[in-house]
Amino acid sequence: MTSPDTGTAASTRRRSALAWGAIVAVLVLVGIAGTLLASAGQWSQRGVLDPESAGPSGTRALVQILRDRGVEVTIARDRDAARSALAQGEATLVLADTPLLSDDTLRRTADAATSVVLIDPRARSLRVLLPGSSPGGVAAAEALAPSCDVGAADRSGDIDGAALFRPGAGVVGCYPEGEGYGLLTDGTTSAVDGAALFTNASLSSRGNAALAINLMGQHPKLVWYIPSAGDADRTSGSLGAQTPDWVAPSIVLLLCAGVAAALWRGRRFGPLVAERLPVTVRAAETMEGRARLYARSRDAVHAADQLRIGTLGRLAQLLALGPSADAAVISDAAASRLSADRGVVRAVLIDDLPRTDADLVALSDRLRDLENAVRTAVRPERNRP
Repeated sequence: MTSPDTGTAASTRRRSALAWGAIVAVLVLVGIAGTLLASAGQWSQRGVLDPESAGPSGTRALVQILRDRGVEVTIARDRDAARSALAQGEATLVLADTPLLSDDTLRRTADAATSVVLIDPRARSLRVLLPGSSPGGVAAAEALAPSCDVGAADRSGDIDGAALFRPGAGVVGCYPEGEGYGLLTDGTTSAVDGAALFTNASLSSRGNAALAINLMGQHPKLVWYIPSAGDADRTSGSLGAQTPDWVAPSIVLLLCAGVAAALWRGRRFGPLVAERLPVTVRAAETMEGRARLYARSRDAVHAADQLRIGTLGRLAQLLALGPSADAAVISDAAASRLSADRGVVRAVLIDDLPRTDADLVALSDRLRDLENAVRTAVRPERNRP
């Protein structure tokens, strides 16, 4: 026969197991839902400057314009595809920022192309492909004029304000503002802020589209290279490329061990347990102790408040007002029962503040007399001889 305690313990363990199972199921469902949503969003809108993205930050409109003008556009998402496409003849290479590639790989990839357009040039890309050049801030003007002898810029006209660059030796700058330029070129390699000029949202403004076509449509073939994680070089500056292969599995194993340890050592929330206090203090001792504290601190007002609270509570019971009645209501009811001045009764129960111990004793006597008078008025039969 199973004892009640054993049955209760088994029931508690079942509830605990069901609770943990529900938590794990919810976490799994959330992870699956997040993965599905991320996958769905990847097809509807890829990253910034992605040639297949129809979102505001994509460049699908530019690719379509180039194809309509007879340019064969190849989108390469790995290094081998980019090299294969560039080896088929004269071609323009379009590159965004490429932190996954080492300097040597970036230079060799650019050398395989007839011309190169950097549409998201960072300091490293400028240093490797346009030596001596560097970022130069952002244009404050809404429009920039070519002001140079470069045909691609001169035919395009004004463009929107974008990032600026400082040219190195042998590099020509167009669209000047201050010490920077919106376009750098050495005749083969060009650098321009494509994120501000060539996206779907900004392509139709001023001469942005014209500049993109003049830079990227120089040759019958265009290769738009987007490096993937597999293109990363061991010598590149990325942390993931320099991490040994065993690190990632070790991190996953440590996380699993941590979760298992948390489940093993975690405290379960069981039913509340009543615990007896070690000491029971009598009410008389508590009252005497608090009275001594009041006397020592000479806090006559606080002591008077405690006396009034007790008197008000007993008067509320005598007058059948209930525990929710406030002091003003009790005072008015007591004055009505005694046919006394409400101001006098209110002064005793609420308003008068004792300043000294003598005032406190006098107030205590008045509270006692008032309570006795109300008791006599409410229950006269108890006061008859």
